Amino acid sequence: MTGRPVRTLLLWCPDWPVIAAEIVDGVPATGPVAVLHANRVVACSEQARAEGVRRGLRRREAQGRCPQLTVVDHDPGRDARAFEPVVAAVEEVAAGVEVVRPGACALAARGPARYFGGEEAAAERIVEQVAQACAVESQVGVADGVFAAGLAARAGQVVPPGGTPTFLAELPVEALGRPALADLLRRLGVRTLGDFAALPTGDVLARFGFDGALAHRLAAGRDDRPLAVRQPPDDLAVTADHDEPLDRVDAAAFAARALAEQLHDRLAAHGLACTRLGIEAVTAHGQELHRVWRHDGLLTAAAIADRVRWQLDGWLSGSTGRAGARPARPTAGIVRLRLVPDGLLTRSGLQAGLWGEAGEERERAHRALSRVQGILGPEAVVTAVLGGGRSPADQTHLVPWGDERLPARPGPPPLPGEPVERPGGVLSPAVPPPAVASTGVPSAGVPGRAGRAGRAVAAGNPVPPWPGRLPPPSPAVVLPTPLAAAVHDAAGEPVVVSARLAVSAPPARLTVGSAAPAEIVGWAGPWPVDERWWAPAEARRRARFQVCLADGAALLLAVEAGRWLVEAIYD
Repeated sequence: MTGRPVRTLLLWCPDWPVIAAEIVDGVPATGPVAVLHANRVVACSEQARAEGVRRGLRRREAQGRCPQLTVVDHDPGRDARAFEPVVAAVEEVAAGVEVVRPGACALAARGPARYFGGEEAAAERIVEQVAQACAVESQVGVADGVFAAGLAARAGQVVPPGGTPTFLAELPVEALGRPALADLLRRLGVRTLGDFAALPTGDVLARFGFDGALAHRLAAGRDDRPLAVRQPPDDLAVTADHDEPLDRVDAAAFAARALAEQLHDRLAAHGLACTRLGIEAVTAHGQELHRVWRHDGLLTAAAIADRVRWQLDGWLSGSTGRAGARPARPTAGIVRLRLVPDGLLTRSGLQAGLWGEAGEERERAHRALSRVQGILGPEAVVTAVLGGGRSPADQTHLVPWGDERLPARPGPPPLPGEPVERPGGVLSPAVPPPAVASTGVPSAGVPGRAGRAGRAVAAGNPVPPWPGRLPPPSPAVVLPTPLAAAVHDAAGEPVVVSARLAVSAPPARLTVGSAAPAEIVGWAGPWPVDERWWAPAEARRRARFQVCLADGAALLLAVEAGRWLVEAIYD
C-alpha cells in the first residue's frame, strides 16, 4: 500500500437512521427520536440531542433525560432501502459512486470538479441535487482518501490537496471509530490523531497489531484504499408513447404485443430473463396505473404480451367482479405504456425439458388464473401456504396467486399424514378420523407431547416445534369462521371446563347452531392452549377436544370463555 490517496468527495446525511425511520415508517424526525440497538442509542435526532440524549446511552437513561423520547428499533435493511434514492440522485450528476454505509457515499472528486468548475462547486451541486430529488439534507467533504473525506463531511469542509495530514492531526483519537483502541491510546497519553501518527510504524504494529497499524495509516492521512464504485444497472424498461389515446382493448393489445417483443429482445440481448413484470400506464388525464405480475418460469415474448393484454383488458373494460364489484375504469385513454422487468436472472437457468415442454398443464392453469386476476384483481385468486401454529387455522395462510409463498409463521416441515403443499395450492390427503375411545384418551396420544416428540427427532430440523400443536392426522376442512355449538352431558346439563381443566361430565350430545342434537360416541381432551399471557389485550386461553359422532363424523371443538366452537372437520 504505497499509492497516493485519491481525492475523494463524500456525501454524508446526518442522523440517517432517524431520517430513514421517517421515510419508511413515518416517524417524525423533527421530534425527539432515538434509534436503539442492543438497548443502546446508535442515532438520535437534533431535538433529542438538545434534551441530552447521546449515542451509547442506555434506553432507560435516554428516556430519563427526555421522557417524551420516541424509540425506534435499529433496522439496517430499512436504512439501506431509504438511502437508495439518495445514491441514485448522486449518480444523476456524477458517476462511480461507492456506498460506504447507509447515509454516506463517496466518489472520486476529479471528474465532478473538472465538470462543474472546482471541488466546491461540485459539492454544492451534489448537495442541491440530493435536496431537490429526495428532500434530504446532506453535507459534503473533500479530502485525500475516504476516511479523511468522511471527517471533512461532518464539518462541511473542503481540505486542500496535500493538507489532509494537517487536517487530521488536531482531531481526537475517537475519530478513528475504534472505541477500544481510542480508550487505550488515551490511557497511554495519546489524545490526537497527530500524536498517534507520530509513533513509529513498527512499534504500533508490535503493540496494537494489524488493526492498529491500519488505524495508524488512517491517522497519518495515508488512506490509499481504492474506491469500490458500484455499476449502475442497465435500464431495461421499454416505453411507448401514443399520440392517440388507447381506449379500446383491441388497439391496446396490438400496441402491447409490439412492446412485449421489444422488451423480450432487450432482455435476450443481455442474456437475461425476468420472473416479474411491472406494467405501468398513464392516461390522457394524468392518471397513473401500475400492476406487477409474477411468474415462476420463463416469461417469453408471448407470455409478456398475454399479461399486458390481460391487464389492459382489466383496466379498460372494467369487467364485473364478484358480488357485482366493478373496478374503477380510467377516466381517459392510455397515452403511455411502460414495461419494467424485475426479478432478473440469467437465461441459462431456465431451460425446457428434453422431451417437450415440462409442466404444460401447470402453465395453462397459471395462465387461466392470471387472466382472472387481471380482471378481478390480485386478491381474487389465492392459494394456501402451510406454516407454524398451534391450531389448524393458524397453520394456513392465504396469499394471492403468483406472490411469494412465504408462511405467516415459521414452522417445521409437515409430518407424515399432514397436508402437503402443491404448486397450485394445498392438497389435504384423505385420512381416517382420529381414533378415540369413550375413556377420553386418543390413540394418537396427547397432542402437546406427541407433536413435540415427533418433531424433535426430525434430523436436521432447525425450526423449533410449536408446543401444544395437534398431532396428525390433520383436519380435512378448516372453517374460516368457527361455528357456535353447545355440548351437554347425559343428564342434559351443559359441559363446562374449569380453570384447572377439569371436565364437569363426559360429553354426550353436541348441538351445532339450530341443527338437531347429535350423539357423541367418543371424545378426547381437553388440550389447553394459553397464548400471549404476557399481553392482556392479546391473551387467548382455550381448550380443544376431538369428538366422534354417531353418524361417523369427527370434529375438532374448542371451548373459550365458556363458549363451545366447532373449528374443523376430519374426513
